[in-house]
Amino acid sequence: QFYGRACIDRPRRLAERSVFLPHMTEIPEWLAVVLLGLIEGVTEFLPISSTGHLLIPQNLGWLPAQGDLFNVGIQSGAVLAVLAVFTSRVRQLMTTLAEPATRDYLLKLVAAFVITSVGALAIEKMDISLPEEVAPVAWATLIGAFVIFACEAWRKNHAGRLEITWTVVVVVGLAQVVAAAFPGTSRSGASILAAMAFGMARPAATEFSFLLGVPTLMAAGAYKVLSAVRDGSAAEVNWSMLLLGTVVSAVSAFLVVRWLIRFVQSHTFNGFAWYRLLLGAALLAWVYGVGSGAAAE
Repeated sequence: QFYGRACIDRPRRLAERSVFLPHMTEIPEWLAVVLLGLIEGVTEFLPISSTGHLLIPQNLGWLPAQGDLFNVGIQSGAVLAVLAVFTSRVRQLMTTLAEPATRDYLLKLVAAFVITSVGALAIEKMDISLPEEVAPVAWATLIGAFVIFACEAWRKNHAGRLEITWTVVVVVGLAQVVAAAFPGTSRSGASILAAMAFGMARPAATEFSFLLGVPTLMAAGAYKVLSAVRDGSAAEVNWSMLLLGTVVSAVSAFLVVRWLIRFVQSHTFNGFAWYRLLLGAALLAWVYGVGSGAAAE
């Protein structure tokens, strides 16, 4: 999941306008970074939205707010987890480039990435950045639950196919763009469900989504870094904390990806949908109940 221009003033603005808590939680910066790295690593490849889970504790004031560069940059750590888990698959693709099936698979990965990149640049031009409120994330989380329920009901008793059609490529690329525009959607969840909705088997859709995440997340992180260097805001970035968060996210994501690959062999995503339903409802109750009361005061 990747978003518009870097907002270096974001932590200051959130601290100044915190509606939910009068003061930011006072914890060491390194501990906050470790916690955010764990959140990123655990949620990046689950259909529950890593960016949404990063924004919730920051926007509510439970953890010190970080800049967009941090929130997007630490996702690059998850890429290392995918490469580690899919080492054999990546090696197989790289050593069989002469085979038509391999070239076809890689071409479709590139095409889906290009579609995503074009959509991401369009979002950039529209100056869309990470929200400073919880409500957009809460609504996306809640709506995503019903999307999962609907997709699972639609594909029930359908094993799906292993091959990737060009229709799936286009739909998956567009699904990632939707996830970019609406934090709380989940990049991995949107791409896997989109592929399944158009006939792919769950394990094959999961693999394609995870491998597509490698260039997607790396490009998003690199773009943020280059943007920060270009506009001069890189000097304000605590690079050591960004590195710490990235390492933590890589380790935690590795464990989750290994587990999820086994999980999708025999389980649906309905459990994650129930989680999203409960979390989204709780956040909306907070926003329009406790949160609105705090704002009135």
